[in-house]
Amino acid sequence: MTLPAPKVCPCGGAPTALKRKGSEVAYADCCGRFIEQGELPPDALHLMRSRYTAFVLENAVYLQHTWQAAHRPESVDFDEGAKWLGLEIKDFVDTGIQDGQATAEVEFVARVRVTGKAHRLHERSRFVCEQGQWLYLEAI
Repeated sequence: MTLPAPKVCPCGGAPTALKRKGSEVAYADCCGRFIEQGELPPDALHLMRSRYTAFVLENAVYLQHTWQAAHRPESVDFDEGAKWLGLEIKDFVDTGIQDGQATAEVEFVARVRVTGKAHRLHERSRFVCEQGQWLYLEAI
């Protein structure tokens, strides 16, 4: 079950020259265009942000669709009652071309509260671009 789309994007909005720090970005103008409208994220950073938002919305279909096939689990489980508190991107690096495909890494911290207890997920993730579509590979 996917939760209803929010007005403000949970990812906080990708940094741009036009966005002021602390300003809100509409979901439809941010991750909603990838999750709801089928637009392909232009890079691993946008994919990372949209996958965080998909976790917030418990959208297993989008998560499965954006997971590289060789690493994709059979199902995605969500913590009941999880309240996602924010995403902070620490680093984003294009790591070059491997086997003819663009690769990248994103380091992030996602904060979540489950059954009243706060958790921080600090991860560096690898991504690959296959046939024009960025896909999540794995945490390293």
